[in-house]
Amino acid sequence: MSLLNFRRKEADMAATPVSPEMEAFLKGYSIEVMPRTVAKVEDLRDHLAEGTRVYIAHIEGTPIEDMVGAAKRIADEGFDVMPHFPARIIKDAATLENWIAMYQGEAGVKQALLLAGGVDQPHGDFHSSMQLLETDLFGEAGFTHLHVAGHPEGNRDIDPDGGTKLVDEALQWKQKFSETSDAKMALATQFAFEAGPIIEWANSLKAAGIDLPVHIGIAGPAKLQTMIKFAVTCGVGPSIRVLQRRAKDVSKLLLPYEPTEVLSELAAHKAANPDFNIEQVHFFPLGGIKTNAKWAIDHGGASTAPVNAQG
Repeated sequence: MSLLNFRRKEADMAATPVSPEMEAFLKGYSIEVMPRTVAKVEDLRDHLAEGTRVYIAHIEGTPIEDMVGAAKRIADEGFDVMPHFPARIIKDAATLENWIAMYQGEAGVKQALLLAGGVDQPHGDFHSSMQLLETDLFGEAGFTHLHVAGHPEGNRDIDPDGGTKLVDEALQWKQKFSETSDAKMALATQFAFEAGPIIEWANSLKAAGIDLPVHIGIAGPAKLQTMIKFAVTCGVGPSIRVLQRRAKDVSKLLLPYEPTEVLSELAAHKAANPDFNIEQVHFFPLGGIKTNAKWAIDHGGASTAPVNAQG
């Protein structure tokens, strides 16, 4: 990095006051990519701090070869790789074992997010992350981290009536599994837009005896229209009203949405309640990886800028 660019970077960072609470809350944040989105970024080291955990979303129809290729590239650039394993698109145990072998052989993967997946009809034997865990193939392969999905506002794919009965039962099962697993487990959640309901949900987990750490999903900066589209597609619950209110405000309609308010409130709550069970932030970069990474750095998401960053 040239001295000029370094000074510009320092000036840019100095222009945005960083809250100590926000900096602490964003420490160790993770980010989610897809093979096609990461391919648009020349070098992730220009934007992410070394060692950042990078999840790779596996969308139905994406060839496993593309997933493994993205994992290898991300690992080669110095990041912790956590690919998705969506149960409903995995045909059988032999396919699962093959995927694990490919990821480990090409990219040394030891971390995974296990989830049901966003398809209505399973492609084969599996329909839930619990069934993937029951195979014990991840344990046999020596996976060190196994994350499962969390839903702060429920999930109508699992509880069509809008309740949380089945989601809650699944969490209890995963809690018991975590107590016998050698892998570190955590809940990586769907994104939401209001701090209050997130805090209430997280507290309800503790009250129910679920002590899995929570990695709270947060939508990164994006155009409002883009944010609303993804929120509807992903089944975001009542907190979508934050976007709906913003859409009615002509003065804000054309401005990008940023997660400053929700994260500031969560960070303040964590600072006041150190035992709060949200341990990390997981970003969905709906407005692009570069945009999200810059926002995170500007708000204290890394103690130093990435070593390759250019202005």
